[in-house]
Amino acid sequence: MKKIIAAFTFLTILMSCNSESKTKNNDIEQSNTSTKVETDTPEKVDTSLIDINTDEALIATALMAAPEASRANATVIGYNMAGEFVTLKEGSNEFICLADDPNKDGFSAACYHKNLEPFMARGRELKAEGKTFQEIFDIREAEAKSGKLDMGGLGSALHIYYGAKTKYNPETAVVKSAQYRYVVYMPFATAESTGLPEAPIARNHPWIMNPGTHRAHIMISPVPDKKE
Repeated sequence: MKKIIAAFTFLTILMSCNSESKTKNNDIEQSNTSTKVETDTPEKVDTSLIDINTDEALIATALMAAPEASRANATVIGYNMAGEFVTLKEGSNEFICLADDPNKDGFSAACYHKNLEPFMARGRELKAEGKTFQEIFDIREAEAKSGKLDMGGLGSALHIYYGAKTKYNPETAVVKSAQYRYVVYMPFATAESTGLPEAPIARNHPWIMNPGTHRAHIMISPVPDKKE
């Protein structure tokens, strides 16, 4: 009987030790996890980037939409920081750049051949009158067909520089995570007349949008760099 009691006592002590050991191990694991969370390196902040919050910044980032060799002599128009639509920079070559609107989310600048200015200006005018996208499309379609609206001929290009971020590097004028898209206007062209598909075959494949209309254009969307 004494042997049975002794065995039972020993078994109870052994079970108690195992239970204490497991509890300590769990405490160590939780402690390690906590330490790991506390010591994880935070995401590095690029201190070279600043907000686009001056007219000079609007000009610099708008010019990034133009081909590099043409930036110095391009004209820049758009909303200034005071909310006025103005000519931000006078130019002398064939390019007109449209600066990012500081009152809209994200970043979007564009640069187009001056032959497209009548088409672009008419769109801005109609938008200022409160016309919807479809109304603007229909009005310019009718005016282009009648000859009232000059579409600038075949092959006039539009360069778009856009992204979700609104910070840039003042040394290079590069906007964080921004990428390019290109448009070549071909009024009234079709898939049959150009040989281009009406939808992209691959991510960077050219295709024709709005075929058969005044706004027919070739879309080219390069695959963005994965530097960040």
